[in-house]
Amino acid sequence: MLATVSAAFIDNPRTHALLNGDVRASDLAWTIAAVGPGDLFYRQLKFAEFDVSELSMASYAIALSQGNDTWAGLPVFTSREFFHTGIIVRDDSPLHDPSELRGKRVGVLEYQQTSVVWIRGILQHRYGVDARELDWYMERRPENSHGGSTGFVPPAGIRLTYVAADASLAAMLMDGSLDAILFYPAFGDAIDRKPGEHRAAMRARTLLADPALEGARYFEATGILPINHGVVVRRSLLRERPEIARQAYAALLASRDASGEADAFPYGIEPNRIALETLTQYLHEQHLTSRRLTLDELFVPESEWHP
Repeated sequence: MLATVSAAFIDNPRTHALLNGDVRASDLAWTIAAVGPGDLFYRQLKFAEFDVSELSMASYAIALSQGNDTWAGLPVFTSREFFHTGIIVRDDSPLHDPSELRGKRVGVLEYQQTSVVWIRGILQHRYGVDARELDWYMERRPENSHGGSTGFVPPAGIRLTYVAADASLAAMLMDGSLDAILFYPAFGDAIDRKPGEHRAAMRARTLLADPALEGARYFEATGILPINHGVVVRRSLLRERPEIARQAYAALLASRDASGEADAFPYGIEPNRIALETLTQYLHEQHLTSRRLTLDELFVPESEWHP
């Protein structure tokens, strides 16, 4: 009998063929929804709504480190980016290098976002800027944030202020209340304050004059294209039908291959070991996990997911 599985993914080139039906999972009866990232992660962390889904790697690791074993990870990484190259400042800002952020007021949608974990780690290790030297402003309120579902409190030494409900990071940057926004996507979800609309109205530029060049330099120095999202499967479902891990992985692999982006988006643990171990290091250094998680804890054993 076919296993019936509810699934949700963000519609991007790696998942599009699966979402539109061009790729199907063998021996699985999928019910698949396309959901925006902030909304999807909130729903999964708070309500565990879908059997299989993309999930923030940082929030998944944080929940797991707290003893929440609802999910088991598959080494499928559908979103990657050199996040630190996209830091935003006003057009007239005197800042031109990440090292100049020391002592400044910076905004984020959410402190524990994977993208922001990467940025903080790179600021510390590449530019010598410690998170405790910044003043943090977070736009998502506790009641609708990912951290609201994982018991987030600012780590010791971190100065964090929640942005007023009638304000936005974009408006604060424009009126001088912020010096920079570390991550501000050009899209919005149900839990966000329409950052795309706000961003379109901003008179702003990237902190780095040549983001592509810095991304290339970072990759040359580290071999890392930072991982943002992973894929998780409901652990209780895997106990009943362990073959679902292999079936889901194969379908997601085929969908990625249909995009022609396999080289830039390798799946599996070994091709991503350095990036994954760096992320677990940053999560622990930033006091978001009480210990450094191992990859064996994060992911289903290879014998269960490998086609």
